Amino acid sequence: MSNAIAAVILAAGKGTRMKSDLHKVLHPIAGRPMLMHLLGAVDALAPAKKVVVVGDKADQIEAALAGSAALAVQEPQLGTGHAVQQAESALADFTGDVLILYGDVPFVPSATMQAMIDRLNAPDAPAVVVLTFFTGYPHHYGRVIEGEGDQIAKMVEYKDASDVERACQICNSGLMAVRSRDLFALLARVTNDNAAKEYYLVDIVNLAIGDGRRCVTVRADELEVQGINSRSELADAERWWQGERRTRAMAGGASLRAPETVWFSWDTEIGRDVTVEPNVVFGPGVRVADGATIRAFSHIEGASIGAGCEVGPYARLRPGAVLEDKAKVGNFVEVKKAVLGKGAKANHLSYIGDATVGAGANIGAGTITCNYDGYFKYQTVIGERAFIGSNSALVAPVKIGADAIVGAGSTVTRDVMDGELRIVRAEQSVKPGWADRFHDAMRKKKAAEKKA
Repeated sequence: MSNAIAAVILAAGKGTRMKSDLHKVLHPIAGRPMLMHLLGAVDALAPAKKVVVVGDKADQIEAALAGSAALAVQEPQLGTGHAVQQAESALADFTGDVLILYGDVPFVPSATMQAMIDRLNAPDAPAVVVLTFFTGYPHHYGRVIEGEGDQIAKMVEYKDASDVERACQICNSGLMAVRSRDLFALLARVTNDNAAKEYYLVDIVNLAIGDGRRCVTVRADELEVQGINSRSELADAERWWQGERRTRAMAGGASLRAPETVWFSWDTEIGRDVTVEPNVVFGPGVRVADGATIRAFSHIEGASIGAGCEVGPYARLRPGAVLEDKAKVGNFVEVKKAVLGKGAKANHLSYIGDATVGAGANIGAGTITCNYDGYFKYQTVIGERAFIGSNSALVAPVKIGADAIVGAGSTVTRDVMDGELRIVRAEQSVKPGWADRFHDAMRKKKAAEKKA
């Protein structure tokens, strides 16, 4: 039986390069804070414990976690080894394997984490597993000097490395897997006798090697372990994530007419034979069923789009919008917290909010549901096959019956019965010749002003 897993996630840094009042690890990628991307991958391993080590802006992280992980405070910040030590009390009764991760390294796959745990529990029982990567541009990363096979001979931080060691292109990602009984015993022996006067996490590897124990590596792709420390790196991460997601959408049977212009959120669900035209943005919480068409320049969030639906161009679906099969929302239509039944249509220039629209109903151009009185929201209910004429205002709460017709230009404030015609307009006033007399008088007045 495999050991229980705990994850210690380091997020105590100040993130000064981000230049933000928001904690670095809470900056979103695809609409989801980078810390939550990482925790999503951790959760796939069903961990027994999760501990997030916080420092600056700890209240923001606590609010974002909402009790989903324990917190440990590192104050002051004295290095990565010191940071992991702060999780000791939270793991006092834990006897399994510990993954050490970083909140600003959000894209480590669950499979890579599992590979680290598996290697830790291999027959040769290494003391520490270190996730490494190869790069032709190692910059200021710590170096991993490898021995035979995947064994580590030495680890060294860049500031303390010799020129020969800096020439090594095998780099330390910072991520490790260690048995809990080994982790804190080794950390207790770490000193700050180094160029930065910090307690380095990597020193647990060198200490274990000095004890005659084996420490080993698991290799990751460089992109999996890229840290995000600035707005520029955040944009690079977004670009990479979007590219991966677009490829996955097309592999799953969706057609993206101009893939580089389509933006997905972390939880977007998109079916087969869906067509997405250029410049479409999917916010969080969107589900698109098979065969739907999303036309250009549409913005969709918190919405469910049924099979065979058509949306846009230039449509906006806000949270709570539900389009049942073959419904249609056309250009410059906004839908919020409303259900359009099967085959219902709102083709032009309309606002449908806090409403239920029955199957087969037709909403004319310029129609609005007046759902808000400045204090409360109210419901509009439109029955099946109802026809709402152009430029109508439906003042909620109001019900339009099945097969009813609302004449164009009406302001409806009372319920309309099934099959009823409702026209609410002022009586037209006709004054023959009035316009001709008006134009004549105005021309004469203008001519007189020019002579004056």
